[in-house]
Amino acid sequence: MDRISQSPLAIYQAYLDRGKLAYQWSPQANRAVFFPRVICPFTGSDDLEWRVSAGLGTVYATTVTHPREGAPYNVALIDCDEGFRLMSRVEGVAPETVEIGMRVSFRVHKPAGDDPAYPVFTPVAPTLPSPASGGGLGRGPVEAP
Repeated sequence: MDRISQSPLAIYQAYLDRGKLAYQWSPQANRAVFFPRVICPFTGSDDLEWRVSAGLGTVYATTVTHPREGAPYNVALIDCDEGFRLMSRVEGVAPETVEIGMRVSFRVHKPAGDDPAYPVFTPVAPTLPSPASGGGLGRGPVEAP
């Protein structure tokens, strides 16, 4: 394949197109790397592995955006259980009801037309454990997209 189809963004998008939230793992830094990139921002190494998130996280920050046209919507920073943070939104509830600390679950939003798929989140039952409570999920390597 050509370099463009093998770029970190193209690989990330291929996972999203298959309904999976992927992130990179730096063995040297022993931590998650997100947004996908060529070089680890913590070590400068190009040794990065692809992993798939279990899709559970916690709302770190949230706000409601009120566009001139259209309904208000929420914008949130989500701390995924695997140790990375991403900007997204929480769907399935009124935007003003999204709260810091809310547990959420990943799903893919596939817009109409040629726009690429992107991650969104929905609230989950409050009984699911977070890493802070001793919960969390496995973090092993995964297959390529």
